[in-house]
Amino acid sequence: MKVSEIGLGGNNFGMRLDEAQSITVIQHALDLGINFIDSAEMYGQGHSEEFIGKAVKSKRSNTIIATKFSNFSRHHILAAVEMSLKRLDTEYIDLYYVHFPDINTPIEETLRTLDNLVKSGKVRYIACSNFASWQLCEALWTSRVSNLESFVVVQSPYNLLERSIETELVPCCERYVSMLFLILRLLAVS
Repeated sequence: MKVSEIGLGGNNFGMRLDEAQSITVIQHALDLGINFIDSAEMYGQGHSEEFIGKAVKSKRSNTIIATKFSNFSRHHILAAVEMSLKRLDTEYIDLYYVHFPDINTPIEETLRTLDNLVKSGKVRYIACSNFASWQLCEALWTSRVSNLESFVVVQSPYNLLERSIETELVPCCERYVSMLFLILRLLAVS
C-alpha cells in the first residue's frame, strides 16, 4: 500500500459534520491526492464509517481505508468487522486497528482472530493504536512465535507538548522498522 503523506481523520464525520458536509470534505481530500482515510467504529456512533463508504464508493480501489475496533475478544472483533464492512459498504478493510489496549483479553486471542480476518480477505493489514512500547513488543513477539499476522502500523499521539513516544515507542519501531510504520496523530495544541 502506498499511503499519502497526509491522511484524513474521520472522527468529526457524524459528530461535527453531517453527511453532506462529510462527503464534501472526503471527496475534496481525494481530489487533492489524499488517499488515506482513518476512522473507527465509535466515531460519530458509526456514521463516520457510513459517510466514508458513501464518499469513496466510486474511488474505492484508489482509497486506503483504516478503521478501528475497541474490544479484543474474538466474539467482539468478528461482530465489529462485519458491522464496519457493512457501514463502509466494502468487501475489505485496508488497515484494521486495535484502538486501545485491552488488558482483559490475551493478545494471542486478538492476533489469532485478526490473522483469520487477513487470511479470509476481509482485512488486508493489521495495526495498533495507543499501545505502550511493551504492549507493542508483546504483540510482535506473540505474532512471531505463533506464526500470526503482525501489526504493520502503530498510531500514537504526537505534538510539541506530547512527545512521550520518543523515549520508548519510537526506538521500538526503529528496531522493527522492516515491519512497522509509525503514524503520528499530530494533535493541535490549544
